[in-house]
Amino acid sequence: MKIKPLQDRVLVERLQEEEKTKGGIIIPDSAKEKPMQGKVVAAGGGRVLEDGKKVPMDVKVNDIVLFAKYSGNDVKIEDKEYLIMKEDDILAIVE
Repeated sequence: MKIKPLQDRVLVERLQEEEKTKGGIIIPDSAKEKPMQGKVVAAGGGRVLEDGKKVPMDVKVNDIVLFAKYSGNDVKIEDKEYLIMKEDDILAIVE
């Protein structure tokens, strides 16, 4: 199935967090937080302003991004979990 987000929305796949700390302590699943970093899988065409002009997206497919902990909506597509969020919810692009 192919998904194309509308306007200024992006489809993000969360990246997995480390299972060990730097000191070697293994973190159990119950203590893990959801990662706030992900890979952009699909992006919309951009935001449309009130005067009809289109603002292009700053992020593109395959960008690694940081986002707020509770941003976006969880969706499940073909047994994989993704987030759909507005471009405004993205805090930074990791280079």
